[in-house]
Amino acid sequence: MIAVITGDVVHSSRMKPELWLEKLKTAISDVQPDEAYRAIYRGDSFQLELADVKRAFEAVVFIKCHIKQIKGLDIRLAIGIGEKTFEGAKVTESNGPAFRYSGEVLEQLKQRKLNLMIKTKYPEFDEEFNLYFKLILIAMDNWTVNSAEVVKHFMKFPDMRQTDIARLIGISQNTVSERRKRSYLDEIEALNTMFKKKIIKLE
Repeated sequence: MIAVITGDVVHSSRMKPELWLEKLKTAISDVQPDEAYRAIYRGDSFQLELADVKRAFEAVVFIKCHIKQIKGLDIRLAIGIGEKTFEGAKVTESNGPAFRYSGEVLEQLKQRKLNLMIKTKYPEFDEEFNLYFKLILIAMDNWTVNSAEVVKHFMKFPDMRQTDIARLIGISQNTVSERRKRSYLDEIEALNTMFKKKIIKLE
């Protein structure tokens, strides 16, 4: 079982690619360092494959916080979890249920005007987590540039203290704490913990 994440940048045509493309490249390369399992295509779309299915939710959060650091932009993210039946020379050429699920979900996101969904072969799991995702998007879709920056640092350096992140960004520790609360990062981390536990049961 693998996870496939397919996404596209929302409102990318409103800005020059040099304003957001490097952030997208950085985010997906941090999530998946192996070039064979990630690709950017059609300019503002990407796909990546994760062998560790438990990382799928934290991966989409990490990608989203990079894009949300650019005012006016957002990103649609479709998670497909399942088998891989064919491995192509590039990730975009591979096939199997995980890839099909991810592609199907991306189309549903466009139709429903949502930014995150998941599909597996387990309908009850999908129904449960798509409800959780819809609720957590109330926070994530409304991250400010500053909130997204703080989320990125907490996710990239999970063992770093708030005082260290404050020095890194150049703000006070109290401001870091306030931005963390406004981003609902504690709730996102709790959801990630639940996601991992449920995925282990599926595997």
